[in-house]
Amino acid sequence: METTRSISTRSFQPDTTETTSARHDQDYECHTSTQTIPPDYLLSDEEIAVITKAIGHPMRVKILRLLAEHNACITGDIVAEMPIAQSTVSEHLKILREAGLIQGEIEGPKISYCINRSVLAALERTISTL
Repeated sequence: METTRSISTRSFQPDTTETTSARHDQDYECHTSTQTIPPDYLLSDEEIAVITKAIGHPMRVKILRLLAEHNACITGDIVAEMPIAQSTVSEHLKILREAGLIQGEIEGPKISYCINRSVLAALERTISTL
């Protein structure tokens, strides 16, 4: 089983706090994290390694694509779209969250997940400088 650790950086820390989101006709919205990466921030080598390891599994890429398509999804909706067990989906979500790529928001008894776009932007910016 893969293990990852949270990104430990100079100024970027993945947002691990859970916030509430609004529900509209079965759609979930994901609010922007209060902790965002500055627009000129470049990831460290360690951060690049953690993030790329997290997206190095096809099921995690599929989860990211699903979240990008729907803006936000509750865990049950993600599980319904994936050809793997709920416990495996939960493990993939944990790895993506620890890498800072997604964030979860409490929506009643459910968690709504969305992509942390500032991390993807920082990854794109950093990769373009290699």
